[in-house]
Amino acid sequence: MNSKNLRIAALMLLDAVIVELGALFAVALRFDISELPAEYINNVIRSAPIYIAITIAVMFLFRLYNRVWSYASVKELLDIFKASLAIEALIISYHVLMQYDMPRSYYPMHFIAIIIMFSAPRFSKQLYRSLRGSYDNDKINKFILVIGAGSAASILIKDINKVGSHSKIVCAVDDNVNKRGKMLMGVPIVGTRDDVKRAVKKYNVNEIIIAMPSAASEDIKSIIAICQETKLPVKILPSVAKSLSSSIVRELRAISYEDLLGRDAINVDSSGINNFIKDKTVLITGGGGSIGSELCRQVIRYEPKCLVIFDIYENNAYEIQMELERHFPNAQIITLIGSIRDYDRLEVMFAEYRPQIVYHAAAHKHVPLMEDSPNEAIKNNCLGTLNVVKLADKYLVDNFTLISTDKAVRPTNIMGASKRICEMIVQVYARKSEHTRYSAVRFGNVLGSNGSVIPLFLKQIEEGGPVTVTHKEIRRFFMTIPEAVSLVLQASLFAKGGEIFVLDMGEPVKIYELAENLIRMKGFRPHQDIEIEVIGLRPGEKLYEEVLMDEEGLNKTENNMIFVGQPIKMNDEEFLSNLDMLISEAEKNGGNIKGIVEGVCKTYRITDNK
Repeated sequence: MNSKNLRIAALMLLDAVIVELGALFAVALRFDISELPAEYINNVIRSAPIYIAITIAVMFLFRLYNRVWSYASVKELLDIFKASLAIEALIISYHVLMQYDMPRSYYPMHFIAIIIMFSAPRFSKQLYRSLRGSYDNDKINKFILVIGAGSAASILIKDINKVGSHSKIVCAVDDNVNKRGKMLMGVPIVGTRDDVKRAVKKYNVNEIIIAMPSAASEDIKSIIAICQETKLPVKILPSVAKSLSSSIVRELRAISYEDLLGRDAINVDSSGINNFIKDKTVLITGGGGSIGSELCRQVIRYEPKCLVIFDIYENNAYEIQMELERHFPNAQIITLIGSIRDYDRLEVMFAEYRPQIVYHAAAHKHVPLMEDSPNEAIKNNCLGTLNVVKLADKYLVDNFTLISTDKAVRPTNIMGASKRICEMIVQVYARKSEHTRYSAVRFGNVLGSNGSVIPLFLKQIEEGGPVTVTHKEIRRFFMTIPEAVSLVLQASLFAKGGEIFVLDMGEPVKIYELAENLIRMKGFRPHQDIEIEVIGLRPGEKLYEEVLMDEEGLNKTENNMIFVGQPIKMNDEEFLSNLDMLISEAEKNGGNIKGIVEGVCKTYRITDNK
């Protein structure tokens, strides 16, 4: 018998005892206990099986065995009242039918007795918490304001009482003005989000909880900004799906930099992606990197026949391999070490595993480092991509997707220019290949990736500052790694050949303001506790990134977060000839590589931000 059935059986037994004890108690109240009439006692005893059957049947009818009594409220008390009334009415009917003679006062006394005795064990935990709460009031050291006065907040209030911590929710706010002045589980609703600062002061609040798990991300972002002005710790309830867990308090988390960006969850065609990937052999180059490892995590969920992870850095490759094998022990995962510059190494892999889908994420991506080592950018990004693209065509890969970047649009740095050349390689081979569908997916910065700005800022904040920003007006597009990868998978499903897919990155974020918000998120005051230092643009760095060139145009796809640019016309043979010359020069480690890149990538302009 499981715990739920055991609990129901215990309640049934308890109710059976209660209805009989209530009957004996009612008779005892009516008469002196030393002179109890035997006739009435006999009637009660003879009626016991019927009393018990009526009670259990009515309790089931009113679903009183399927309640979570830890969260019982007035509604449950009202249901007990109704059930007791029904039980008493049926007992009276039975006595009339059987012509059992009982005093008239017996029935109201029995009714009152069973209401009290049915309620007492069911509300005992609540009563205990209430009494303990009043006893422990002097021990409370955390006074909480809740933003949001809906069902999630109700459960949160109950959960905090249930935990029995030294915390107390003292007030709530909600944007529904009709709730103002009302009570939620004994907690006053004192206004809207605009009243947060006033409520914090009035109720001596020292922590804020945002209890709006289904709110739009932009709303959460706005509320966080208001909360940060109070300089108090702020916690947030997770998504609706998670908030159904048994303890919401355990699900509370601190606000994160994802919350600061205010991006809504994305939707993809999971069924379509599943049909696309399931039972196929999938190769992911750069599978140990930030994007590559997330590609591995998401691809493996769609049950490929075999996942081949290819990376030059063995530590990262090993880590993702161990992670996947732990969570997907039955999946076939092949992890290979090698360089995409090594054509022969790649060909051995293609010949042995015959991938049907390729996600090419291997690349050098660090802008300042590539400015100082431009030949390496060309050898790894351009030569490496050319090698993988050629082999995809030779071994009849069905679908090839290049992971590109918004820095490829009118590039001012060698990394962006090399990625634009990679896009051009993909588009040329899309026209050349008779079998493989080639495409590229272009997006901006991803949150938390290796070498990105947010981990750098957080490290600088931990060290006490200063936080270094290259320019006060610099802006960047941001997206979380999981949502970027989800859209990459969706875009590859749309590919017919030669497309450059552009992801909707939302509005560009001002990096200076992001630095200020991250400082506040960590509980410090920007420009007071932690300084922000403007250090000047780095070589090849732009103030604003773009995701599309004018000539590419922009068309919608079935997914409103994925757009497709039209291929720019070019002379394929001339491009390939210039590309060979560029790669040859890079392999010689020539000193004029940037000048040659300008000739291959017509939109590249050499800049000097020193």
